[in-house]
Amino acid sequence: MEKKINQKSVFWDYFEALLIAVILALILRAFIVQAYKIPSGSMLNTLQIGDYLLVTRFSYNVKVPFTNKVLLETGDPQIGDIIVFRYPKDMSQDYIKRVVGVPGDVIEMRDKQLYRNGEKVVEPYIRNTSSRIVPGIDTMSPRVIPEGHYFVMGDNRDESSDSRDWGLVPRENIQGRAWIIYWSAGGLTDIRWNRIGTWLR
Repeated sequence: MEKKINQKSVFWDYFEALLIAVILALILRAFIVQAYKIPSGSMLNTLQIGDYLLVTRFSYNVKVPFTNKVLLETGDPQIGDIIVFRYPKDMSQDYIKRVVGVPGDVIEMRDKQLYRNGEKVVEPYIRNTSSRIVPGIDTMSPRVIPEGHYFVMGDNRDESSDSRDWGLVPRENIQGRAWIIYWSAGGLTDIRWNRIGTWLR
């Protein structure tokens, strides 16, 4: 009888520890950080396919877990922030891009060059892979960013689907700010050690 009681006690201890671990993991994911894997090359060379990031969920707001309902705003996205957000055309998809325009800004593209509020923007992180000029993408008339919305673009400009073609990101769609690369690999044997621990700015 004593043996059965002890076995039940051990089982309950393990179950309790597992339950606490799951609850803590859900709290962390809902309010603190979320892991995110880079699936495409739209942010090359800043982010590589196979980079694994931690995204801070409290950078801009605190939301009701598993919903888009904002409980508390904690800050505003800034120019240059790399953000993860729900794609406005399909809320089941998460996208990652860089903020290049905030509310009140006037954004314009002239032959692949970004202009903000009439001034040429220096962007040492971008990459262009084609000299072809695509109307509406590489050239774009001035657009005023309304309140509560953000203009985002991929660093790999010629290979990025972004605000130039599908529009602005509503603030409530933003999940958080990319924080750090915690793992990076191009395959099972291609671990990119030099990228692990890279802070994203």
